[in-house]
Amino acid sequence: MKINCLIIDDEPLAINVIKNYLEPIENYDVINTFTNPIEGLNFLKNNNVDVLFLDINMPVLDGINFLKSLENPPLVIITSAYSEFAIETYELDVLDFLVKPVEFPRLMKALNKAGKRLENKNNPLQESSTESPFIFLKIDKKRMKKIFLNEILVIESLKDYLKISTLTGKYIIHSTLSDFTDLLPERNFLRIHRSFTVAIDKIDAVEGNSVEIEGIRYVIGRSYMDHVKQRILNSSN
Repeated sequence: MKINCLIIDDEPLAINVIKNYLEPIENYDVINTFTNPIEGLNFLKNNNVDVLFLDINMPVLDGINFLKSLENPPLVIITSAYSEFAIETYELDVLDFLVKPVEFPRLMKALNKAGKRLENKNNPLQESSTESPFIFLKIDKKRMKKIFLNEILVIESLKDYLKISTLTGKYIIHSTLSDFTDLLPERNFLRIHRSFTVAIDKIDAVEGNSVEIEGIRYVIGRSYMDHVKQRILNSSN
């Protein structure tokens, strides 16, 4: 599996460090680098990128606002000398945070995480010829619960945990919303907010900046609005 990587950092030396680390690693291909975040943003909007290495402290557009501007971000690995930004960036669902100067073993750990995430995205579900696709949820240390995907209504982020609301019950699991959403088929589920992913076919109504499911309204995040409305419009055709 070829993994396309993009590096955006206003320090050429920092770019070269990551680029040189990635060069001998099989399957990881640096397709472009930018010291200007605006140019990087334009490239990202028009090209397929799997993993983005992004600096935080950059002129014109810093990494935090860069991330907030993305509707459908790739996997993001932050590279920054300022560890105090870590908490804020994790709230934006970054894959990992590498403190400069980046060391190769730490980078490899981040790449292993990226590889697993992308592999799960490409092979997310267990299916059989006799029943609908399903997934197992680890709801406590000893119990795995089979959940059919066509029963899921809403997945809600609770920081380090998720609340999975289904037609038959609610379950709390230890995961991030990005990780879990990546396990779901994109054609059936839609991220509408930093805190919500919903089943498209369970949406009963769309009004203003919210969707209604089973009588409950869920807010659509501002940065997700255009994508959500386009997906919902396309699903009705």
